[in-house]
Amino acid sequence: MEDARVIKIVRKVMPAVVSIAIAKHLKDLEAEMPREMYPSIPGTPAAAQKYKIPDEMVDARGMVQVGGGSGFIVDPNGLILTNKHVVSETDAEYTVILSDGKTFLATILTRDPINDVAILKIDAKDLPWLRLGDASKLQLGQSLIAIGNALGIFRNTVSVGIVSGLSRSISAQADPNAPPQEMRGLIQTDAAINPGNSGGPIVDRNGLVVGVNAAIVSGAQSIGFAIPVSAAKRDLDDLRRYGRIRRPLLGVRYVMIDNDLKTKMKLPVNYGALVMRESQHDAAVVAGSPAEKAGIREMDIILELNGAKLDCDHPIQDFLENLNVGDEVHLLVMRKEKQFPVKMALTERK
Repeated sequence: MEDARVIKIVRKVMPAVVSIAIAKHLKDLEAEMPREMYPSIPGTPAAAQKYKIPDEMVDARGMVQVGGGSGFIVDPNGLILTNKHVVSETDAEYTVILSDGKTFLATILTRDPINDVAILKIDAKDLPWLRLGDASKLQLGQSLIAIGNALGIFRNTVSVGIVSGLSRSISAQADPNAPPQEMRGLIQTDAAINPGNSGGPIVDRNGLVVGVNAAIVSGAQSIGFAIPVSAAKRDLDDLRRYGRIRRPLLGVRYVMIDNDLKTKMKLPVNYGALVMRESQHDAAVVAGSPAEKAGIREMDIILELNGAKLDCDHPIQDFLENLNVGDEVHLLVMRKEKQFPVKMALTERK
């Protein structure tokens, strides 16, 4: 992309990109600190020792900034898109910093239960905002521009790259202590995405948002990922129509079958979704779900959904992303090598 066009797009997009500061109360933060971080003070009983955050890090209200991320305005009345993992802590306070330096306390309106997307609201009007594009039209090699708050320090950082891959799947963690999250259908780019960029927009040559910066591969260079904007569009539509995000529920836990799993478990097929619990504390079929009411059992194999074959490249979740609450689905199920059809209506995930 030629320099003049990049500069024009950045000038158009930058005013709607925001920084998100994450703060916690001092007493809560100190209580969360692991004991191995406490100082060793000779002659002081271990029970009396306490981690002390330096006074210069604490503001007048007793709050300590513990992190930061990015976001972007999608409505002139203060709706902001970001990543769910940026605003994942329910006991934290989130402050939005506009490109002109003005600050607003943010309210978390909703966190997507499936995708790494969240929607915030600030009490402001007539704000600059970004239009959402269509990620389904992206082509390999197409130019992209990522904007965000790199490393939580360098605000309004711009990086340029291309679409390196489409429909990528990764298992990601927001931090080493967080459970891994399966992320599918991602846009891969070589535009620099760093910690703090998360939640910022990635735009095409027309300045339309095609993705939400989401993840990087630790130890790799020029490999970043963005969530296609279609997920965010759907969340915004749900919020405006229902006041919440609505996601359809089938009600099974499953593992996708490949040749290795077929051999290991002596299964009759090398494709499909094997209904099974993730641990002894889970249920393979969720109580009260459409799957339970339709008679799906643990160790059943779901071969097809609405006539489409299920395999490792086409799992159940990919199909549910394009379905709505109340939609009727038709499954082809195998139980002990016998196949039979099952019909059910999807309910809302709680």
